Amino acid sequence: MIKRNKKWAILLALSAYVTVFSTATAYAEQRTELVPMGYTVGISMTTDGALVVGLAATENGGAPSPAAQAGLLPGDLITAVDGVKVGSAAELRALLSQHQKDDLTLDVLRGEDKLQLTLCPNTASGAVELGVWLRDSVAGIGTLTYYDPQSGKYGGLGHGINDTDSGVLMPLGCGSIFKSVITDVKRGCAGEPGELCGSFDPMEQKGEILSNTGCGIFGIFKGETPSAKAIPIAHADEIELGEAVILCNTTGCEVEEFKVEITRVYKGDNSGRSLMLCVRDERLLERTGGIVQGMSGSPIIQNGRLVGAVTHVLISNPSKGFGISIDNMLEASDWNTANEELPAA
Repeated sequence: MIKRNKKWAILLALSAYVTVFSTATAYAEQRTELVPMGYTVGISMTTDGALVVGLAATENGGAPSPAAQAGLLPGDLITAVDGVKVGSAAELRALLSQHQKDDLTLDVLRGEDKLQLTLCPNTASGAVELGVWLRDSVAGIGTLTYYDPQSGKYGGLGHGINDTDSGVLMPLGCGSIFKSVITDVKRGCAGEPGELCGSFDPMEQKGEILSNTGCGIFGIFKGETPSAKAIPIAHADEIELGEAVILCNTTGCEVEEFKVEITRVYKGDNSGRSLMLCVRDERLLERTGGIVQGMSGSPIIQNGRLVGAVTHVLISNPSKGFGISIDNMLEASDWNTANEELPAA
């Protein structure tokens, strides 16, 4: 009986060894190498339609919003009016100025659902009023996470570009990234997130945005090829508690390395939150107060491998924040198929 238990123990130990060895071998064979970036870019993006960001009473006597009565909701994307495609809020207004009927039919995209809604606008004032606030573009500063020297593809932000009013992920029509310069920093403090302040030149395009996802923006890099060396990625289950560094651009165009500590790892979290980190570098704490807006996308490096990217700051304590794993970013970018379809930069 004792001998039999020992035999099973040996067999189980060997089995565990084979499993670990096989996993490590698979990782070695599939280990992708990417160039960690860390510098900010200007971001300009438009929607392919008119995004509803709010509903309001019309100016004529405060009449109820025709849009609300028709069933429109914040986050809806209006893509056509009476069968005529709408590419922007300006095109929608131009169509409304020519409207002659008592009602109109709107083609609406709500998430992945396509709807048709009939709306009766308020025309008592002589103008066609829908009682809706619209948006069709966004611009700002964000940080690139990686560049793939094999395909010319980049990834950045680590989270999606959302509409500030409705909170919905903005549907991409077209977009570009541009060279930027950080000119100032609004330091973060408890209860008030800080911000990188900068400018970008629309004549110095660095690439195109091809997708806007919950795990970041992705596209083709068209600027000067980054000179930094490519490093291996770390898979999500290889992230460890302890020391790490982040690369970020907090002044001018200079990318610097700062010490952080990974204090928590979220196993199996599919929301994009993979880890918590704490800034340990006094230089960054002095300059920015910790993690600030505009640093989203800053690459996190641990043990010489690209772990992921900074995504959010902890509002109550800006020295702490969250990050996403590089695995999640690559999965969101449709990495395997994209590498085959996209041309080299």
